[in-house]
Amino acid sequence: MTEMIVTVANAERVGAEILADVLLPPPPVDYLNWAVENIEFSKRESQFAGPYNRELFGYFDEILRALSPDDPCRIVTLMKSAQLGGTVLANIFVGGSIDMDPGDVLYVHPTEGNAQRWSKTKLAPMLKGTTALAKLFPMKSRDGADSVLYKERVDGKGAIIIGGANSPASLSMITVSRQVQDDLSKWEMNTAGDPEVQADSRSRGREDAKIFKISTPLVEPGCRITENYKQGSQERLHVPCPHCGHMQVLEWENFAANIDEAHPENAHFVCADPECGGVIEEYHRGQMIAGHEWRADNPSAKRFHRSFELWSAISLLQSFERVAREWIGAKGDPAAEQVFFNDTVGRAYRTLGEAPGWEALRDRAAESTYDRGHIPAGFPIVTCGIDCQQDRVEWQVLAFGRDRKRAIVDYGVFPGHISEERCQLALNGLLAQTWPNAFGRRIGLDLTGIDGNAFTEDVWDWVKKHPTSRVIMLRGVGSEAAPLLARVKRERDKQGKLVKWSRRFYNFAASVMKMGLYRNLVKTDPMQRGYVALPRGLEDEFFRQLTAESRKPERNKKTGFVSYKWVKAPEQANEGLDTHLQAEATAIKFGVRSLPDALWDRYEAERESTPEPTQGDIEDLFNAVDAAPADRRATELPKDNASSVASAREKYRKRSR
Repeated sequence: MTEMIVTVANAERVGAEILADVLLPPPPVDYLNWAVENIEFSKRESQFAGPYNRELFGYFDEILRALSPDDPCRIVTLMKSAQLGGTVLANIFVGGSIDMDPGDVLYVHPTEGNAQRWSKTKLAPMLKGTTALAKLFPMKSRDGADSVLYKERVDGKGAIIIGGANSPASLSMITVSRQVQDDLSKWEMNTAGDPEVQADSRSRGREDAKIFKISTPLVEPGCRITENYKQGSQERLHVPCPHCGHMQVLEWENFAANIDEAHPENAHFVCADPECGGVIEEYHRGQMIAGHEWRADNPSAKRFHRSFELWSAISLLQSFERVAREWIGAKGDPAAEQVFFNDTVGRAYRTLGEAPGWEALRDRAAESTYDRGHIPAGFPIVTCGIDCQQDRVEWQVLAFGRDRKRAIVDYGVFPGHISEERCQLALNGLLAQTWPNAFGRRIGLDLTGIDGNAFTEDVWDWVKKHPTSRVIMLRGVGSEAAPLLARVKRERDKQGKLVKWSRRFYNFAASVMKMGLYRNLVKTDPMQRGYVALPRGLEDEFFRQLTAESRKPERNKKTGFVSYKWVKAPEQANEGLDTHLQAEATAIKFGVRSLPDALWDRYEAERESTPEPTQGDIEDLFNAVDAAPADRRATELPKDNASSVASAREKYRKRSR
């Protein structure tokens, strides 16, 4: 019989080793050291290619310390300018957590589309190119542990879960100890309610949780990242004056006061200590950053919520001259100013929530130098916006000039539905119509935009009869983060077939353009950038419609979250506002915001010069006279339709009474 020799372990020693493992504190989670040892930038990613350099990003040190488990705060907020390295911080937090402190990490973007792009363009290269992470995340696992929106460690100790705030499913059925809420200002309510509340709840069951909220701001009131910053410790970067050592914040207002528009390369700060008043220039920045301090305006919040603010002037990634030039280019144009304050200053753009008083606009129009139906001098480009209703279409004609200025030219109503022949005939006449300008020339429409959000197929039935160079379709979107104008993504019908209007259908940022319009409408100096000229002869109802909407807070009864929406009184029509925005969006498509001076010169030379006197014998003159009525007849309606238009206009006038 074979004897078995059994080696018996020393039970006392095994127990001691297990107890030692249990009692041994885990290694410190040092994100700063992890970044130095693991993060390396390629030339494609950064102008400062190579290993993570603390001297370049010294102001990130304290934020990374706040994210560490050693800091008692639960929430860390960073309100910042664009392209300031925020994604780098988030990647360090995610990569360092999954490496040093394994567990599930949730990374939430505004939409699932954003989430997928980040996973493919940012996360995947980091997992592949970082030695400490490459061994933890083998690519293309067969068991579902490696997908675009889910990355699991090879040992199963943790995973990176990626989702979109627009998808409630992304924010349910998980518990995480670490999460990033990226581009928080762009998060919008989803079908289940407030996505920020949903995301926060994913860490409710973990007392040791860390939530990193990061974003450039958008519009105030109602900006998520701004509200989070105010709720936190409100820590701002203080740097020493290179001349006297006085610690101060480099404020935008200080910088703006020292921009010479003729020489933006000389932009600078001035020391906040009046006894010094020394000039602070760009070459001082490195020295100042080396001596920086973070100081909290609300220190009592530090234990639970630390919030930080950073803007472009402190970053070596952007020059003082570049910041100055961006401001010079944006100043006076509300839409451009919003982008500048959000992306460059890292500050929410404060909007005029209330519409300007319609009576003041009416009174200013009464003193105008031009009449309705005429184009004043300085506005050579003409566009039209058309809004479709169940029983009528309404239209507005605008003329545009340099420096983002515009003039209201005409407004009208055609009876009938867009699908009806008489209505389409009236619109055909509108496309052929011309308006006299201050130089005696008659100018037609350069481009027309029609609302395609309602009755889309009926609208397309009329639009397709005209070339793309004459007519486009438009749809307003409410997002305050939307671009001013963007082609609608390819749309398909119920059978999955690509619809033909996709190539000439555009979304425009209705909310952003309303804010810009209201800021411009209150300008009374015709020389101001963005000035809106108003004609004599428009009825009171037009001005009521133009100012019909206001941006108001709306509290969700279930979550208590306050969002801001544009609202109007139920009895007040707003087609005057809608058609104005459609005409403006059409002008953007035509190119008025980027038209070079040479083209402005050409349009002005062609359209804003006195016509040459007619030469020729008496027969030529009679022929010219005969031709004029024929041209006008092209824009006139049949008698039966003309009476319907008169009736529609009478209904419009009754609204003002």
